[in-house]
Amino acid sequence: MSTPLPRPSYAAVLRVPHARRTFSAALVGRLSYGTVSLALMLSLTRSTGSYAVAGLVMALFGATSVFLSPYRASLVDRHGPRRALLPMALLYAALLCVLAAVCRRPGTSEAVLAVTAGLAGACTPPLGPTMRAVWAELLPDRLLLQRAYSVDGVAEELLFVSGPLLVGGIVAVASPVVGVVLSAVLVAVGTLAFVTSPATAALRPAGRAKSDGPAPGRGGPGQGRALLQPVVVAAAVGVSVSAVDLLVVAFAGERGLGDGTVAWVLAALSVGSAVGGLVNGAVAWSSPTRARLPFFAAGVGLCLAAAGLAPGLGTLVLAVMCAGLFVAPALTTAYLIADESVAPGFRVRAGAWCNTAVNAGMSAGAAVVGLLVERLPLPVCFAAAGAVAAAAALVPGYRRGSARRAGKGAQSSSESSELPEPSSSASSSES
Repeated sequence: MSTPLPRPSYAAVLRVPHARRTFSAALVGRLSYGTVSLALMLSLTRSTGSYAVAGLVMALFGATSVFLSPYRASLVDRHGPRRALLPMALLYAALLCVLAAVCRRPGTSEAVLAVTAGLAGACTPPLGPTMRAVWAELLPDRLLLQRAYSVDGVAEELLFVSGPLLVGGIVAVASPVVGVVLSAVLVAVGTLAFVTSPATAALRPAGRAKSDGPAPGRGGPGQGRALLQPVVVAAAVGVSVSAVDLLVVAFAGERGLGDGTVAWVLAALSVGSAVGGLVNGAVAWSSPTRARLPFFAAGVGLCLAAAGLAPGLGTLVLAVMCAGLFVAPALTTAYLIADESVAPGFRVRAGAWCNTAVNAGMSAGAAVVGLLVERLPLPVCFAAAGAVAAAAALVPGYRRGSARRAGKGAQSSSESSELPEPSSSASSSES
């Protein structure tokens, strides 16, 4: 399925057969995640008339979506995208439509709303991790895969910026439940187009791979230890980034700045992350991924700590933008390490663990920083948020060496080329 390419560039990535069709379909489905949160929150608020109830229902929706993500990813790994991902997406879309219907009727039981939202969140299809697994299957060259993951991460960030804007346009002319229905349509149509792509068919279910020989590191401690570094860093970056939202609001409040100031600072974070992601993908790194990841995590932490010392708005924008330059590279590198730490049949769930770590970190970061802001000076809060990412840089990177050697004799040469060791010997394939 893979195609050798002479020029390792972003254009070369998208010239791979079926890559543009598959990536576009995945982005259509993933746009649903950018629209559903705001649309559902507005629908619940109008239906119940209570911010507390709407917040509780949304928390349940988010919790089941985040914490069951590795399990849903394991279903995709075990049964393949067509057999697992499509039914999941259709059930998720149907439950969103049910939520839209019950939200149209004021006075609907809070229990009904909570149960339906919880079930919908539990069925959220892991389109992002599956798309990254497809990239890994299409691009055995690690430098090309680095570029693919970078453009994937930047595109995903743009979806989460454009999604709320799309919902804002909808609620200006229609009910917010229309946005919920739109989210259902997007995920159903996008997933259907995604799973019917020939590139998606290249993902082999883990169960089918058993006949080819033992999968190296399958479920073993070596594989788990190899995932420790990327998962911890992803969670720490999630904590630090989510803290920025509330810290910027507090910064603006202390200095009597308007709400528009907050939007500009957060936009600077997104711009910095997008630029950093594209630059990271374009650089032919000579160092291995596990050596780069601590550098990116420390960069996020140090820049956020410096942001707490900003004397004014301009300096804050600059410091936050600098922090953003390290965010996308850190997450992209974490996904790369997760991919190379597991056997091919376990790529979706490895990526899902990183996804879960980011989302859980963001939830925890918002909650903890909310308590700190009321008790500590703002510079200390910025430093604490940065210290989480900086501390994650100290987590050692374990290689899946012992597990890999155990199954080396059963691997084909093509499988070995897809899973290079993240050591100095692999740096030539990354340059």
